Amino acid sequence: MPHPHVPPSATVAAAKPTFARLWVVVFALSLAMIQYLDRSFMSQAAPMISAELKLSKQQMGLIFSAFTIAYALFEIPAGYLGDRIGPRKMLLRIVTWWSFCIAAIGRMWSLSSLMVMQFLFGAGEAGCFPNITKAFNRWLQPSERSRAQGVLWMTARWGGAAAPLVFFTFIKYMTWRSAFALLGCVGVVWAVLFYRWFRDNPREHPSVNAAEAALLPAEPTVAQGHFRAPWSKLWRSRTVWCLGGQYAALSYCWYFFVTWFPTYLREARGLDLKESKLLLSLPLLLGGVACFTAGWITPWLARRLGHVGTARKTLGVVGMFGAGLLLLVSTRIEAPYVAVAVIALGSFCNDITIPGAWTSCMDVGGRSVATLGGTMNMMGNFGGALSPFAFGWIVDYTHQWNIAFYVTAAVYGLGGIFWLLLDPVTPLEEQVAD
Repeated sequence: MPHPHVPPSATVAAAKPTFARLWVVVFALSLAMIQYLDRSFMSQAAPMISAELKLSKQQMGLIFSAFTIAYALFEIPAGYLGDRIGPRKMLLRIVTWWSFCIAAIGRMWSLSSLMVMQFLFGAGEAGCFPNITKAFNRWLQPSERSRAQGVLWMTARWGGAAAPLVFFTFIKYMTWRSAFALLGCVGVVWAVLFYRWFRDNPREHPSVNAAEAALLPAEPTVAQGHFRAPWSKLWRSRTVWCLGGQYAALSYCWYFFVTWFPTYLREARGLDLKESKLLLSLPLLLGGVACFTAGWITPWLARRLGHVGTARKTLGVVGMFGAGLLLLVSTRIEAPYVAVAVIALGSFCNDITIPGAWTSCMDVGGRSVATLGGTMNMMGNFGGALSPFAFGWIVDYTHQWNIAFYVTAAVYGLGGIFWLLLDPVTPLEEQVAD
């Protein structure tokens, strides 16, 4: 019965959910766009940097790899700390650190200084997506998570897709060095706003009323500070190794788009900077569409196939093998614009696997979701770290981009096999050692 001094309209309003949990998705989407914009800027600036500092392709490959090696090495520590102290503190540290580093890249003067700063930049970005996934796990119901991951990765890819347009706009008014400094400022603003708004426990947020709290996942049964990662189960689980293996394959292949793709268009397809400006964004734009599509069709596919695990594996296998096949087809096409369109479709197939991989981390990881996400992303980015150096080495010594593509197609095939072998739904606590 309503309180006699409370107007009926106020009682009705109090009974309505505030939808505060959707703001977590908004913050996550904006961070994903900032991160991929920052990460992709180096590939856009690579021709200017290599010309100014007189760097070879192999040296630029080392600079690209320095970021990815650090990103991989620090994924597990950053994910573990997110499980232990919460994503609020961790994301503040992560974004502030990498924003300083991206700004400092514009002040570097040599191969060694760029490699050091790229390494620190990669260490700073590590843990971003595992901690976002941890936040989703706290704030979103299981039925909402697949679509949230789909929209998240769509935004991430579109952040990378926007990088060429943003970069070319910036350099009309400033040097590439100043452009990096401006990017750093954007990240700091996000970190301050996020820290002021977000709470690790959504029920402690002032915008979460009783109706909204009823839509939230159950509270953890163990205090956050008492978290202990199940390291033994992690290292003995075939699913964990296969999740990491498929992500290593995916990352090896995908890093081509944010490292060597601009150079490929110029050298292999004869397209100049002006002609390639829009083409550079196409693979990432279609990749974003794929992430969104996968996030929204997975529940439907699960109903059709009778099991959510089967739906995720189907998208994983089809995506990996389809991407490899399309990459092989592109090597047989002479027309540059048609070839780029086929490569972009390969990027679509590549990214249709991503929401399923991260949602699998949420189901399999349980309370260790950020640790498992960090483990998968670490293994994935070791593959990504190898990619730019391997592409540079193959092209330098064979003078054939197609050979690099043949190797990449084989890696995609290996990723498809990993998807066939993993169990994307059974929690670690219930798994039997393989």
